[in-house]
Amino acid sequence: MAQKEAKTKGKTDSSGHKYDAQSITVLEGLEPVRKRPGMYIGTTGPDGLHHLIWEIFDNSRDEAMGGFANDIEVALLPENRIRVVDNGRGIPVDTHRQTKVSALETIMTTLHAGGKFGEGGYKVSGGLHGVGASVVNALSTYARVEVHKDGGVYMQEYAQGKRKAAVKKIGSTKKQGTIVTFQPDPSIFPDTSFDFKKVVNHLRQQAYLVKGLRITVIDAREAGKVDAGDTFYIRNLGLEVPSMSFYFEGGLMSLVRFENQLQKPIHKNIFYVEKAANGNEYETVEVALQYVDDISSRILPFANNIYNAEGGTHVTGFKTTLTRTLNTYARKNNLVKESEDNFTGEDVLEGLTAVISVKLREIQFEGQTKGKLGSMEAQTMVAAVFGEAFSAFLEENPDDARAIINKVVLALKARKAAKAAKDSVLRKGALEGMTLPGKLADCQSKSAEESELFIVEGDSAGGSAKMGRDRYFQAILALRGKILNIERARLDRMLGSEQIKNIVIALGTAIGDTFDLSKLRYHKIILATDADVDGAHIRTLLLTLLYRHFRPIVEGGFVYIAQPPLYKIRKGKETFYAYTDAEKNKIVGADISVEDTIEENAEIITETEEEENPKKKSAKVSIQRYKGLGEMNPDELKETTMDPKNRILKQVTIDDAREADKVFDILMGTDVPSRKTFIQSNAKKATLDV
Repeated sequence: MAQKEAKTKGKTDSSGHKYDAQSITVLEGLEPVRKRPGMYIGTTGPDGLHHLIWEIFDNSRDEAMGGFANDIEVALLPENRIRVVDNGRGIPVDTHRQTKVSALETIMTTLHAGGKFGEGGYKVSGGLHGVGASVVNALSTYARVEVHKDGGVYMQEYAQGKRKAAVKKIGSTKKQGTIVTFQPDPSIFPDTSFDFKKVVNHLRQQAYLVKGLRITVIDAREAGKVDAGDTFYIRNLGLEVPSMSFYFEGGLMSLVRFENQLQKPIHKNIFYVEKAANGNEYETVEVALQYVDDISSRILPFANNIYNAEGGTHVTGFKTTLTRTLNTYARKNNLVKESEDNFTGEDVLEGLTAVISVKLREIQFEGQTKGKLGSMEAQTMVAAVFGEAFSAFLEENPDDARAIINKVVLALKARKAAKAAKDSVLRKGALEGMTLPGKLADCQSKSAEESELFIVEGDSAGGSAKMGRDRYFQAILALRGKILNIERARLDRMLGSEQIKNIVIALGTAIGDTFDLSKLRYHKIILATDADVDGAHIRTLLLTLLYRHFRPIVEGGFVYIAQPPLYKIRKGKETFYAYTDAEKNKIVGADISVEDTIEENAEIITETEEEENPKKKSAKVSIQRYKGLGEMNPDELKETTMDPKNRILKQVTIDDAREADKVFDILMGTDVPSRKTFIQSNAKKATLDV
């Protein structure tokens, strides 16, 4: 680490250390990025790793947004290398006035340098700080940039952000564009394996956002050594590898159709508007929306084509304007009674699929990962453009407008009914003593951080769990059979289910608009169901409930799935537990076929034992196959599934909430053909209990 030192002396502190100029560390070049990568890419986990691709892709995409490119290719190569190609103008390679080196080297090795500053660069761009390419370079063991520009091919290579040599001309070309190849540094990223599906989903989304842009994604990791040579695009090599190409003329309308492909629209026409705000070509608003027969909402916000997972000012402007416009139209056209309440934001969002995209010349994000838009002008831009266009849409499409209003009125009535049911549940719980249901065997500890709630199926398993638990920190809630499938159920109907009421009261967070994560009574919610089809179904129903109505609990990492053993094996005087067939075979020393009954005293002797001691008697082995938790006695359940020293828990996470949302729609919704197709497509990936 480079340091600039001073010779001045300073006084010592109480610990005897001097605090002078030598105490100040100055990180030079790209060293700050390697020292604190999380400041620039958010995390060094899978999201941060993939963020490297997005940063390089965004530069190519910005060329397309400016009208300079229309074809981008992203290839996953062997050794976890990534290659991104565009047919844009090509990064400048002439000498930069300030840095006295090539502009290419400046962009790749200097923070806050790029075409996003000053005039002559981009009208709008996804990048803000000019750090994307240099950050990727700093976090890569190897990087290479090849520029095709003005008839020449120029190249420079790097290692951990530092150039290997000056930019040099390596040939001539008739093409125009940039090729960036990089290899993430395994000393920065614990896992440098890229997820092809994650890359495809992200880039498909980008293709919707830039009309007329073709994006190709290629997975050439299993193709052996890929030598591109003089080939501009990898796809021209004719490799027989997975690849996908996206090109959409419909833009955001196509994206709305894609998001609603498993849903039933309640109105025919998709609303769409694209317009410059106040006549300023540098500030545009694009919105598409459609209501479907669902109780969830899907809002996808983008700013300069960057997906803002945490929303921002453009979403605030959209929601406020949507609520006001629908209230105004409904009152004006007598579609609601004068005595009825106005629609709330919660009412108008039910069943809505919307995509909001804003483009600004000067843009402010909260953090380098651009998860939330902070530009205040975006709120007024969206309110003005969307408000005027949506009002006109409702007037010009009265059938669509009436269908939308009817949908919102239904949501309003359901909200009131749900509030009454919810209040009733909470009051009932309070009257029954500290809001706890009778089926709950609570723990003694009042500290949520150390408390655990086991949700088990059946009174038999509940009885064993209560006797086998540690009463100090483990609580047990026994369910009777399958709970209600809440995927399409409104809150009032949900809370009519005694079992769901018990879960709501036991968690302590309340539900709906009064949900409060800080009141969660247990920081481990453990789903303990049988290892059979019925158990898997109950577990899925519980996960659906938690995902739809207690998502912060899932996102916070508080939900776990217990892993009880499949077998209890007695071998001689020893007892073993096996959680998989492979473990069972390893323990008994042979591949035994075990039925769903107890196999008594199966005599087994391995070939090795026979060779070593021909007279040796085989060990008597009994194998018990557990079909359910209720078959275990309290000691067995405690030892294998409940004791923190021995148990195995799987934490439930949401890597991609939108993808999870679609899977829940398919598995738990009403579209039977989609569910059948999903099961057929994924059947080979399932772990079968046979």
